[in-house]
Amino acid sequence: MENAPIPQPSLSVETLLRDRGQELAVQRMNPDVPCAWPCSDPDISSPGLALAGYVDRLPSGRMLVLGETEVTYLATLAPETRRERLEALLAHRPPALFITKGQAVPEGLLALATQHEVPVLVTSLSTRDFYRRIKPFLEVALAPETSLHGSLADVYGAGLLFVGESGIGKSECVLDLVERGHRLVADDLVLVSRRGNDLLIGRGHRLQGHHMEIRGVGIIDVRALFGIRAIRQQKRVEVVVRLERWDDHAVYDRTGLAREEVEILGVSIPQVRIPLNPGKNITVVSEVVAMNHLLRFSGVDSALEFDRRLRASMAPVETYLEEDDE
Repeated sequence: MENAPIPQPSLSVETLLRDRGQELAVQRMNPDVPCAWPCSDPDISSPGLALAGYVDRLPSGRMLVLGETEVTYLATLAPETRRERLEALLAHRPPALFITKGQAVPEGLLALATQHEVPVLVTSLSTRDFYRRIKPFLEVALAPETSLHGSLADVYGAGLLFVGESGIGKSECVLDLVERGHRLVADDLVLVSRRGNDLLIGRGHRLQGHHMEIRGVGIIDVRALFGIRAIRQQKRVEVVVRLERWDDHAVYDRTGLAREEVEILGVSIPQVRIPLNPGKNITVVSEVVAMNHLLRFSGVDSALEFDRRLRASMAPVETYLEEDDE
């Protein structure tokens, strides 16, 4: 169900310094080198074996950190050997090279880094504190993203993503949910990013805000109409609710035992198909979808429990029939 995947995001070191430079307590050692190399890897690590001469597995697009161990190791090398190792490392052009704990730049490193146009930055933070501050920022800034056509709402704490053909009533359903005390996250355009391996976070576009288009009425401001409690800036996407027009020839799930999933950014999440026909209260059904999801999350599966009890009650009859056949 993915719509218009957004290319893998990248981040320049200049942007990093602008947004987090003060928090990271960094100082540029070769300010004439532009901080323009794109960083596309949310991980940041020490060169490790690269300083020992093995650079074949050095990832590209990843910023590198020299802690006290790495700086001390470089000081033990002969000048020519140190130059060769640093030359091989910098030839991969990492977006930036950080040195922690306010240590002095290793001999020869600054000249080689300037030659390869790699910015060298020294931070007064310890290596552990530096990692702790920079990694959450990189994970958010470089998270894979996609845009989806739908409406995202927080219903009883569960993130429901309503999808379906244009004009099916997604916005009207979410508006009714908001009027009943639930919260709008985004309408029409939902930006979804993946955090870690299986966490999907949805939000609206910054220019879109918490506005909705209601056909026949126009653009409305949900925050202005219903107050600050009626909106959320972002929410985890937990269930996809697909609204469909009723089809007399279609077969719909009536027990809840047939589980359907949809994949977004490589993450599988449950999907519920709701056929629309006159008189159906789609808002209440959506609330039940959210509560049923929360119930399953707590370990209670109503459909499976009902099926288990039904089969258990039928077991004596089945046993009797088998004995009678014999």
